[in-house]
Amino acid sequence: MGETDKGYWLLSETSGIGETRDPRLQRHLPMFEGFRWLAAGWRDFWTNPASSLAYGLGVFVLSVAFVWTLVGFGRDYILFPALAGFLIVAPFLAIGLYEKSRAIGAGRHVSLGAMLRVRPRAGAQVFFTGLLLSLVMLLWMRAAVLLWALFFGVVAFPGLDHVVGVLFGTPYGLAMVIVGTAIGGLFAAFAFAISVFAVPMLLDRPVDALTAMGTSMRLVWNNLKPMIAWGAMVLVLFAICVATGLVGMIVIFPLLGHATWHAYRAIARPED
Repeated sequence: MGETDKGYWLLSETSGIGETRDPRLQRHLPMFEGFRWLAAGWRDFWTNPASSLAYGLGVFVLSVAFVWTLVGFGRDYILFPALAGFLIVAPFLAIGLYEKSRAIGAGRHVSLGAMLRVRPRAGAQVFFTGLLLSLVMLLWMRAAVLLWALFFGVVAFPGLDHVVGVLFGTPYGLAMVIVGTAIGGLFAAFAFAISVFAVPMLLDRPVDALTAMGTSMRLVWNNLKPMIAWGAMVLVLFAICVATGLVGMIVIFPLLGHATWHAYRAIARPED
């Protein structure tokens, strides 16, 4: 081979998206398989519904207390980023719901007390995962504050009564909404990918936190269509929770928790 025919791998070799996929992790599910997961979650919800409702009520009370604390201590400027960040830590908070669905699948009965005293097979690794997800949430909230400062400077937050007009009624506000949505979407996609199957996996298997999060991301990447659709469904249902003043969370949070377990069973296939 002549000097001009020599190819250097950095310049001559490229990898397409297909080459980053693993056929062993592809489930070839319909794009809207999430509706089946929701239906299965709804059935689990109505199996001993009192425990799921009580669980959802507890998450609702914690959420309201968190919002009240932010507003009461003058931290209302991070309220919207905090609500968005809730989706990052929600998989960790739903571990008791995964346990109930797992017990139903095994033909066992699980009380509310057992849901609150879950013993994951991965042990303390699940708490390490929760810590990492909390750090991602805090990073997103800090990024949101920095975005505000970049577009509006170091000025006082206009308050919840005027923030909508500032964001959608001024050129700087509209620009911030566009840029913030793009950056927030990247945070959300990353957090969703590493967490959606990680916590159910830690409940179900003796693996470490980083392995669970890495495997979760690989499973999402190899099943993009149904997982993108599932993420959109979760976002719509969470928007309903916010629109109802978080009251909808009493029912919607347990429903999504149970449905996520069925998504894990369908995508991760722990029986393999």
